[in-house]
Amino acid sequence: MSKKGKLYIILVALTILAIVVLEMNKPKAINWFPSYATHHKIPFGAYVFNDQLKRVADSVAIVDRPPFEYLKNNDINGTYLFYNGGIAFGKEELNSLLDWVANGNTLVVAAVDFEEKLLDTLNLNTQSVNTFDNFNNEYQVKLVNPAVNDTQTYKYDRAATFFHFNKIDNSNTSVIGLIDTYRGENRPMKDTLISTIKQPFGDGEIILSTFPQAFTNYFILQSPNQNYTAGLLSYLDTSKPIYVDTYYKTGKTFYTSPMYLFLNTPSLKWAYYIMLIGALIYIIFEGKRKQRAIPIVNTLKNQTVDFTRTIANMYYESGKHKDISQHKVHHFLEYIRNTLHLSTAEINTSFINNLAARSNNTVEDTQTLFKLIESLNQKNDINSIELERLNTLIEQFKSHNQWKKTKQ
Repeated sequence: MSKKGKLYIILVALTILAIVVLEMNKPKAINWFPSYATHHKIPFGAYVFNDQLKRVADSVAIVDRPPFEYLKNNDINGTYLFYNGGIAFGKEELNSLLDWVANGNTLVVAAVDFEEKLLDTLNLNTQSVNTFDNFNNEYQVKLVNPAVNDTQTYKYDRAATFFHFNKIDNSNTSVIGLIDTYRGENRPMKDTLISTIKQPFGDGEIILSTFPQAFTNYFILQSPNQNYTAGLLSYLDTSKPIYVDTYYKTGKTFYTSPMYLFLNTPSLKWAYYIMLIGALIYIIFEGKRKQRAIPIVNTLKNQTVDFTRTIANMYYESGKHKDISQHKVHHFLEYIRNTLHLSTAEINTSFINNLAARSNNTVEDTQTLFKLIESLNQKNDINSIELERLNTLIEQFKSHNQWKKTKQ
């Protein structure tokens, strides 16, 4: 490989290394995904709430199955807690939950909005909070129970929209919390928009909240917002088991990737591994075959000069000095015509003078050369000494014209 190629490879390797280092040292972007998962420590996860709930409650159970299935297969009592950006139970599942509540249990559902069947059952209706003058998407919430400080408001600034209960059954519904757009420090809430209610149902009760963000890490860790979440928990009977749903969560507690499911099936996993091994073997052998070194093929040499020398040696060794001299003379005359641009049709005094001037030779040397040529042409046979003298005079004649070749 050439030095230039090695330099390019080094530059590319250094560039890739620099990019990797920059990416590794780059501050990690905050993940604002609304997970609500109990194991997530991202802003909208519920790790802090789940941890604190285990401190205040006697028994906390994590339920990762649909409530319809869980209630059918387990005889439980206590509080069933749901919180997520959106929750839709479905007709049969909602009926099973309501039957369970009617037997003396508590259902807590915190979601941005609720399904129509649940609202109709409890004679409720919801409406989005007007955000026309709330350009910063900042809200404030409060609890209305004097026992949990009903004068304290809590700020929240990470919601694009909020819902509130615009219709409730006043004779059967208790208001727990309010919500409104944020209007500044120490400024009272202008509207009484209901965000959290409690309603008896059979022998149990149902608590609904349009503020599920109260259970997220981001809200709880901004003091004094933890007091708001603690106030909501005060409505629960912590002496009884609390069942925290992880099935209706935007962020799942298990992997849902097709590849994860694929690799957890033994037969498919080994088929995948065999395919990878086969692909690797193919790449190695196919790449080796296609990258095999190409043999160096030397270019054909120009053998014209060697051939000419061979033929000349044959003539010389066979004693055909006359034939060689004729060839030498013919080539010399061709040289004069092509290089010095003089006609050799007539050899006379004018030709000799012009040739001497153009070839940078003296007139005497030129005359000597052509007298020898004329003498050899008249002989039928010549010896090697005469042939060598002819060759010497021709080469000397040409050597005086070298400066003109360089100039050209």
